[in-house]
Amino acid sequence: MKKYVWWSSIIAVILIIGAFLLGRFAFPNKLSGLPAPELAEGQRGELGIDKNVNEKTIDQYLHREDAVYRDLRMLEDPGNYEAIGGDSYLSGFVDGFELVPYPYIVNVAGLPEEVGETYNGDTLFHQHSDGTYSANYKESMDILDALFPRDKVIFLMCGGGGYSGMMKKMLVELGWDESKIYDVGGYWFYEGDNNIEVKRVLGDGMVTYDFYKVPVHGIKFEELTEI
Repeated sequence: MKKYVWWSSIIAVILIIGAFLLGRFAFPNKLSGLPAPELAEGQRGELGIDKNVNEKTIDQYLHREDAVYRDLRMLEDPGNYEAIGGDSYLSGFVDGFELVPYPYIVNVAGLPEEVGETYNGDTLFHQHSDGTYSANYKESMDILDALFPRDKVIFLMCGGGGYSGMMKKMLVELGWDESKIYDVGGYWFYEGDNNIEVKRVLGDGMVTYDFYKVPVHGIKFEELTEI
């Protein structure tokens, strides 16, 4: 009788573990309550923006414990984003997102001609013409892992959708799980309820920016070891 109970317990444990693993790997997004990543149609899809999780719907997916939220803009971008209807200075952001400037991660390529050149200083990685990436510092990959944890769902946003699409492409190329990365698109098109304004127009018409409101992940390149 004891032997039967013992074997029954073992079988029950195996079945429970099997059911958990089946749900975890066969239906990864079902457990998280997220639609699977799916490209939008047309030009937005070409930029990499998601069809279901984007500027119009991101409010439904904010403040999740299993996710990180990364806005890839700079506080002050040297590029002329006003030329395409945007802001070179960060005018606001969605609550819950933290700033990780994409131009500090890797050299930027493929911007609209009207924007001109953006930041061209130190970067963690170099993107080659064949689409591959190489680290500029010994710590580059560790920093990337810390900023974009592989065990989390990653929501990416920028101004118009370009930086976020480039960042997702880079992460996937370097081994991140594409099914856990969402390109939310551009803050310039966000009309939700979680907007935090940074740009202020004063009574005399002068403009000021409350950058102190923005959670920023800085990179101290001078403390890193060049390869």
